[in-house]
Amino acid sequence: MVGVAVCNSVSSIKALWETRIRRKKEEQEEEQEQKRRRKIGGGATGRLSFGIWEDRAALTRLRQKLQTEDGRLILRIEQEEWKSLPRCLVQLSQVQEWQIHRTGLQKIPPFISSFQYLLVLDLSRNGVSEIPKQIGKLTRLRELLLSYNRIQFVPEELSCCESLERLELAMNQDLDHLPDQFRNLKKLQHLDLSMNDFTCLPDCVVALPALEWLDMGGNRLQHLPEDIHRMEKLHTLWLQRNELKNLPENISRMASLDTLVLSSNRLSDIPPLMEDMSNLRFVNFRDNPLTLDVTLQPKKTNAEDDSDDGDDREMFGLEFMQMYIQEARKRAYAVQNMHKLSDDSSD
Repeated sequence: MVGVAVCNSVSSIKALWETRIRRKKEEQEEEQEQKRRRKIGGGATGRLSFGIWEDRAALTRLRQKLQTEDGRLILRIEQEEWKSLPRCLVQLSQVQEWQIHRTGLQKIPPFISSFQYLLVLDLSRNGVSEIPKQIGKLTRLRELLLSYNRIQFVPEELSCCESLERLELAMNQDLDHLPDQFRNLKKLQHLDLSMNDFTCLPDCVVALPALEWLDMGGNRLQHLPEDIHRMEKLHTLWLQRNELKNLPENISRMASLDTLVLSSNRLSDIPPLMEDMSNLRFVNFRDNPLTLDVTLQPKKTNAEDDSDDGDDREMFGLEFMQMYIQEARKRAYAVQNMHKLSDDSSD
């Protein structure tokens, strides 16, 4: 009996010991798991705290870029690196004008639609490659300046910017198309599409009812539309450095046109009807392979006026155009008379 009791006692002690060891091991494992969780949680909290601090720092930095001019709140950033704009910028949604130049900005943020008081958005000379559709929410926007960027496509939503008066998209190089809805910009007066890849003047541009100033220089225009005279309010038209070979006669019906630049094209002649463009004040036909060789005579001036006035005429300007048309008419008459004499002699 004594031997049995001792045996049972040893077994109980062994079982109790093993149980304690197992519990101790489980407690250690549980403690390690809790430490691991606290470590992970602490890291997330740390990252969150860092993100909040980073936003606050960015917002403070942006606030330092605010200026007030003529009662207008302007955000001006120049020659600093801002490849993207932080979301915290929406806290400055009362800003009326963005002037952000040479920052390397690559994208207009979609939260641009939060800036309902924005009147001017000037992001010239950056690396912007896309105009977001949210731009159409800016119904008060008057000026959108995106020259010297990398934009290849203009979204139709831009036509919803009903207050837009000035749009500059010069030197985006690969831009060659505008959406037909563009014609809905009823207040657009100033449009710069120079130094891009257009091969024709878009019909939606011709249809703009308020357009007064248009620059299509430095494209690949091969012809102008026959109905170009629909641009009734246009007073300035820049078409230099294109591939135009002739001009439509209806260009003479552009009653408001006073400045026309056609230098560095492939024009062989000047439409005679342009002689009747009484409002035209400046024109330039320099560097075109015109058929006739016309040279203006130097102005005769008094000796005492030579030092002040001199011959300040544009040698391929308005006077040149008129003389060219007159000379072309004389030669046409001469050729016609020669044919008539030839016909008479044959009879």
